[in-house]
Amino acid sequence: MGIEIERKFLVAGDGWSQAAEGPPVPIRQGYLANPGAAGATIRIRRAGAEAFLTIKGPGGLVRAEFEYPIPPEEAEAMLALCTTPPLAKARWSVPHAGHLWTVDVFEAPANLAGLVLAEVELDSAETDPALPSWLGREVTDDGRYANAALIRDGVPD
Repeated sequence: MGIEIERKFLVAGDGWSQAAEGPPVPIRQGYLANPGAAGATIRIRRAGAEAFLTIKGPGGLVRAEFEYPIPPEEAEAMLALCTTPPLAKARWSVPHAGHLWTVDVFEAPANLAGLVLAEVELDSAETDPALPSWLGREVTDDGRYANAALIRDGVPD
């Protein structure tokens, strides 16, 4: 069974940008099923030239995740079926203390533009990575910061 173990944080400054590797990956993603915090989401994602169908279960730090590559042209057709406009973001890779962090700078829709979140995927729920100084408040267990919730409800107050 596919499992995702991930911590998520708001980003408090731009210190991450000095450590970022390579150009950012442009991402567009939308949801074919987005029932809220109590159910699974079905996501379509274009990440650069690649595309994926992802099913995620509810949860915070640990949750079920199944991801499958799909042809980019099929992803585009599926994105057109989404009930809300796809979100767009630039994803940067930022190594820190033996872990690879991803920093997402949201671009669209307009109510998400400027939001910056950082995530780190872990091998175990017990792993306690060193936290970069540019992180803000942890939002791992705050379902309002899940991408599916952001696209549905906007940025929390």
